[in-house]
Amino acid sequence: MYVQALGYVGLRAKSLEDWGDFGSAFLGMQRIDKSRSTLAFRMDDRKQRLLIDADGGEGIGVMGWELADAPALDALAARLEQAAVSVVRGSQALMAERHVQDLIVAHDPAGNRLEFFHGAECTAEPFLPGRNISGFRTGPLGMGHVVLHVDQIERVMPFYRELLGFRLSDYWLRPFRGYFMNVNQRHHSLAFIETGRNAPHHMMIELYSLDDVGQGYDLAQAEAGRVAVTLGRHSGDYITSFYAWNPSGFMTEYGWGAQSIDPATWQPFERKFGASLWGHDRAWMPPDKQVEARDLRRQAAAAGLRQPVQVLEGNYTLMPGQCPWLDALKQQQKIG
Repeated sequence: MYVQALGYVGLRAKSLEDWGDFGSAFLGMQRIDKSRSTLAFRMDDRKQRLLIDADGGEGIGVMGWELADAPALDALAARLEQAAVSVVRGSQALMAERHVQDLIVAHDPAGNRLEFFHGAECTAEPFLPGRNISGFRTGPLGMGHVVLHVDQIERVMPFYRELLGFRLSDYWLRPFRGYFMNVNQRHHSLAFIETGRNAPHHMMIELYSLDDVGQGYDLAQAEAGRVAVTLGRHSGDYITSFYAWNPSGFMTEYGWGAQSIDPATWQPFERKFGASLWGHDRAWMPPDKQVEARDLRRQAAAAGLRQPVQVLEGNYTLMPGQCPWLDALKQQQKIG
């Protein structure tokens, strides 16, 4: 396995002012001013996680994938070059800009710019959120995940799975094809949905508290047109989340409670009820696909599809009483 985590994401934007407000006052990241046309945001002890370049465009400019060390980076560079993938060594100026020890640059078959790096710089200065939040779930899991629209799944999957070693977590075939891949204990760090075009779909960041997400939802609802996908819970990583349109022309998923997996034992499977257990009405989808997605959720409810809430040790209070569903689930786990 070469890639360990999604280390950073660089976005294109028309205005730094819009992103300054969205990233800090809404998402709760710590703003770091860099130049007249660029800024960055902290999420944890890293010097930066999210990079904004006001070049007049939109979308994702780069995804930064983290490797363990220099030998791993050199081995990946050789592997890509053997597969006839163009690889460029990062300049000293680029490494300084990214706050990493070394990096290489390549592009996937859909044209997405990828930077593979090791040695990200940290800082002893405490993280200061832009609004009062509990913090972001990052560390070995990386900064979150990215989901991309693609015209053809088959055009990109071999590159990530066979060359980069990404592992398939699960997939669905309705209301459109979606494939989800892991590189660590996060259920997925990258995913593709086949919608006939090549563009970013969303970037997910995970909070430590459900209340952070609910309060963010309040903020988003107070602004006309900001909510892109209503509050709901996914059927794959079990995260409770909503999606908001960001100033770079695509969506940011804001969530809590994603499950952790064991990549060594995890077995991929098809999610027959689509993307979500409940909620997540998607305003961006065509009307016929919205109807199909709602029908899938109703089928999931009728089939009794339920999943335990994913919580951190100490971040819950046990309630008195009995829960037949949970007791039955525990019994099934013992038998299995």
